[in-house]
Amino acid sequence: MASDNPGAAPVPVEERLFSLVLALLASEAGLTKNDILSTVQGYRQKFAFAGDNASLERQFERDKDDIRELGVPLETIEPLDEPGSNHNLRYRIPKGAYDLPADISFSSDEIALLNLAAMAWREGSLSRESRHALLKLQSLGIDSIEPVLGYAPRIRTREAAFDPLTDALSRRVLVRFSYLKPGDLVPRERTVAPLSVVQHEGRWHVQGIDQNVHEPRTFLLSRIVGPVTRTRTSFVSDDTHSAETALAQLDEIWQRNRAVVRVRPNSDAETRLLKKRGSSRDEGAAQSDEITLHFTDLHLLADELAGFGPEVFVVAPGDLRDAVRRRLELTVATHQPEGVEHAEKTF
Repeated sequence: MASDNPGAAPVPVEERLFSLVLALLASEAGLTKNDILSTVQGYRQKFAFAGDNASLERQFERDKDDIRELGVPLETIEPLDEPGSNHNLRYRIPKGAYDLPADISFSSDEIALLNLAAMAWREGSLSRESRHALLKLQSLGIDSIEPVLGYAPRIRTREAAFDPLTDALSRRVLVRFSYLKPGDLVPRERTVAPLSVVQHEGRWHVQGIDQNVHEPRTFLLSRIVGPVTRTRTSFVSDDTHSAETALAQLDEIWQRNRAVVRVRPNSDAETRLLKKRGSSRDEGAAQSDEITLHFTDLHLLADELAGFGPEVFVVAPGDLRDAVRRRLELTVATHQPEGVEHAEKTF
């Protein structure tokens, strides 16, 4: 006989862990395993009175490890009259042992921002860490600002390559994938020892050792064509700064590459491009319609600028202007009926 409807929706793991921490904090004498499994949210829904709860007990053992990893001081207390008995062990979190140090405090605004940072990673392979971070924040017992939390950011892992790459990275094995560089007509197969997966300017990159040249390379995940194959070939690397190195290199490229574009006043292009990191107007002219942009990848910027159509004209560099023009011409050729000529429009 189960305590709740067996067809009920499963309780999310973060809610179960949070309920467990609250229950252990609230009990001065501690709770037995049976107390926890039969009453705490997330366990009681599956608990069977006078039945087999072996799988639920294993889940509780894993949960104990998880909350201890968070730094929660979970204590195990043996009954005085039954030393060595595991059946009546009691579990508790001592009063005051899980408080913040006296010299550390967070305002409600700071807690709100920490919550936003954790929620940003709610999707994809990092969801487990985000759930643990949210549990840690919630268990501090400090209220956050609800209106701020209404604007929860999300970092999405849309590229199918993300999961197999991060999995291969953790296993330290080589991967194979087809990679299509701008200008190439067909993709080339790459074999890579992945060292880090990083996000720069909103796009995911994998940094690793290209086995074809035995040198470090950084690949844009959105240019990986088809599936990523995880091999059984392991590799050894003592590089502990790959992520920092990859981000520093990408940022150096971003700083070095500059484009000047002319935008239509009060247009969507003007609003959006001025909000890009590092963008600036010509300070020498109050009414200047020129904006300077930094970029990492010319082809990605060309894609973005072409999307604004006649609202943007590329002043420099020339190869960026040519790349935008080619995209616009392709768009026109794709959508124009046969035999109809068009006039070039400028503003």
